[in-house]
Amino acid sequence: MKFTEDLHSSFLCEQSTGTAEEALLVKPEREDSESPLPWLGVFPGSLGLTHESHKKDVEQVYLRCSEGSIEWMYPTGALIVNLRPNTSPASFKHLTVCIKPFKDSAGANIYLEKTGELKLLVRDGDRSPRKVYCFGYDQGGLFVEATPQQDISRKITGFQYELMNKGIASDLHTVSAPCRPCSDTEVLLAVCTSDFVIRGSIQDVTNEEEEQESIIHVGVNKLYRQKSKVFQLTGESGNWRGQIKTLLECGVRPGDGDFLFTGRMHFGEARLGCAPRFKDFQRMYKEAKDKGLNPCEIGPD
Repeated sequence: MKFTEDLHSSFLCEQSTGTAEEALLVKPEREDSESPLPWLGVFPGSLGLTHESHKKDVEQVYLRCSEGSIEWMYPTGALIVNLRPNTSPASFKHLTVCIKPFKDSAGANIYLEKTGELKLLVRDGDRSPRKVYCFGYDQGGLFVEATPQQDISRKITGFQYELMNKGIASDLHTVSAPCRPCSDTEVLLAVCTSDFVIRGSIQDVTNEEEEQESIIHVGVNKLYRQKSKVFQLTGESGNWRGQIKTLLECGVRPGDGDFLFTGRMHFGEARLGCAPRFKDFQRMYKEAKDKGLNPCEIGPD
């Protein structure tokens, strides 16, 4: 593969742009340190990416951001994806890598590669809805190999990727976790560590049978914290609204009363964590505060 003339990327980690004619489009979205990324590329605008040319149609890319996406148009040969986050190498053993193929991704198999051994992660043509594949950072890198095609002009292989702490990844992908009621201790810790914390009510629930997920439509009464703009002001009324996803098997239904919703962002979507009724949260918060056991301060009223 020859990407020298076709590779154009913008790597500002917060946002990036590309054109439909690009052979390879990589979109990192967040870096792991506050310091700016070093200049690693050899192409205009390729901050955060090193590109190396190899024989036998094998190309390498090095990604420095903790999340982003790769879109490989007209795949031929193979692509080695090296994730090199801006963190201390000593912390690599605590990291989990998750990838989520695009819905229409086609034209290549995706393998986990370590010391020359390949383990198939995603088979070309696998249409498992919303499937996410996770592995330990120290288990290897990604090897994307194009499959033989008579016409590659309509093939695009792509996926999102995220690097996260192993504990967070385990919580997100433990089937029973979102459905099991949280203990008082878990709720109070979730308030301190979650990507979003809101007081709100369930306006509606949309069940997606094919994807085995439920979308909770939330009306927000108080926004304590959010890392991404999932909950936003809507219309002239000035009400805050947003959506949170959880497993279909949890059986979430619309109901009266306020809840304290907490959770994590995962591939740009809000995923439900602990969600006690708000009156129960007020009780457990007061009890912990009276005993001096609150892990952090938050206005519960």
